[in-house]
Amino acid sequence: MITNMFNLFEINPESFGLDFSDLSLKVARLKKSGEFFRLASWGEKEIKPGLIENGEIKDETTLCLALKEILKESKGEKIQLKNVMISFPEEKAFMQVIQMPKMDEKELKTAVRFEAENHIPLPMEKMYFDFQIVQPQSNHLDHTDILIAAIPKETADPYISCVKKVGLCPRALEVESMSISRALIKDGLSPHPVLIIDFGRSTTSLVIFSGYSLRFTATIPVCSQNLTEAIAKSLKIDLAKAEKMKINQGLNFSKKESDVFEALIPALTDLAEQVEKFVDYYQAHAGHEHSSSVKGNGKIEKIILCGRGSNLNGLPEFITSRLKIPVELGNPWVNILPKRLKELPGLSLDQSLGYTTALGLALRGIKKV
Repeated sequence: MITNMFNLFEINPESFGLDFSDLSLKVARLKKSGEFFRLASWGEKEIKPGLIENGEIKDETTLCLALKEILKESKGEKIQLKNVMISFPEEKAFMQVIQMPKMDEKELKTAVRFEAENHIPLPMEKMYFDFQIVQPQSNHLDHTDILIAAIPKETADPYISCVKKVGLCPRALEVESMSISRALIKDGLSPHPVLIIDFGRSTTSLVIFSGYSLRFTATIPVCSQNLTEAIAKSLKIDLAKAEKMKINQGLNFSKKESDVFEALIPALTDLAEQVEKFVDYYQAHAGHEHSSSVKGNGKIEKIILCGRGSNLNGLPEFITSRLKIPVELGNPWVNILPKRLKELPGLSLDQSLGYTTALGLALRGIKKV
């Protein structure tokens, strides 16, 4: 097993969340407020292209400077905690639900690692590895479902090193799909399978969550930045102006003949087609889902959008029309606040969609789960 310092699932002391992506850093810290929580600290910092590429740190020294700056410039209360939960890029991690015979805990630890070697493409000594038991919705099972997670040490170690160099104590690495699910799935339970689309600036992550666990993940290259580039190329304008036009106009279905609408459709059609392939593949291989035994045989019943790119006007309607599955914007406050608010002090609901991973990490840091 990996050491407690770098575990993927184990309980840890109170911590704040730190979300790394190719183009930005985000931090979030929660504090207890009655039976729920409140946002105590938050911040986002753009980083230069090339510091992180496809989830790989390329310039640790400059990234450390950016980390120091975001900790200093974060809004709300000053972050004084040293313990931090770190998200890890989806495309560099490996996660899968496997079946194991029922056995006692001591035997299970040894058996899971042995079985995991058949599913993880790299030698175990080159991976940080952990697992957790998936709580079943029905108790008649003759086996145990196990969610295994593995991260290559070669990719993870620079993140750990960078965080330590700025005086922080990394308490856990977590694949971003885990953080996203924690933030968006109310009470950590979905009685039927849902698809989460994290539509980010540089990548889009697809996550299937069912029962008490995520079930399947993938990363596709279509992203929010592609939409901006499509507008810029089509209209022969710079990226800054294209970004503004994308935000201001989006998919305005009342103006289908507009230049922006026409520029966006090819990239969004590509997005919808790749999502559809992912859904079809999952539903064809979802026979093992115990939660699907009652409703729909593993059929995706809802799509949840998150990530800054999900704020694109008309995006939910477009995906609904293409996939014939209801689509809604996620609520990353569903497990934090007692009720949904239109605005939060300093952080709007639209902005918070881009903080979904950071808020999920912060939830783990305060709830210690």
